[in-house]
Amino acid sequence: MTREEIIQRVSEKIRLIRTEAGYTQDKMAEIIGLSKKTLVQIEKGRVLANWSTIVTVCALFRDTETVQFLFGDDPLEVLETVAREGIDLRKEKTLGGKVWWREITRENGYILQQNILSSHYRILDQDYYRIFSSFDEKEARECFADLSKK
Repeated sequence: MTREEIIQRVSEKIRLIRTEAGYTQDKMAEIIGLSKKTLVQIEKGRVLANWSTIVTVCALFRDTETVQFLFGDDPLEVLETVAREGIDLRKEKTLGGKVWWREITRENGYILQQNILSSHYRILDQDYYRIFSSFDEKEARECFADLSKK
């Protein structure tokens, strides 16, 4: 998934996100820091939201079913992975990937998983801490091989 794909997907669903959250256009625009006119343009598909707006929407509305459906259990992980072009060796506790994740392999206390919605990869340690995340399968497999040898 690329930044452009995320912008496209969220822009197309922003009206649904707003409706699900129960906000008027005026209130939603205020919350995410846009003019109502700009929000209307995005909702009508005339313009795409910018990256900052997408990040704001996903952060503030990450618990909505719509955002969850777009990205899985942790939309901020997807955004962070795209923005930083991968996350390497930063431990963050997860729930172990019971819902949105497919286990690819498990070895020596490490688990390589792929998100079924965003298709990005991550590596968890035996306590389900995320220590790596990337959209690049080769990079994820190489990191997993290095980690699982230790």
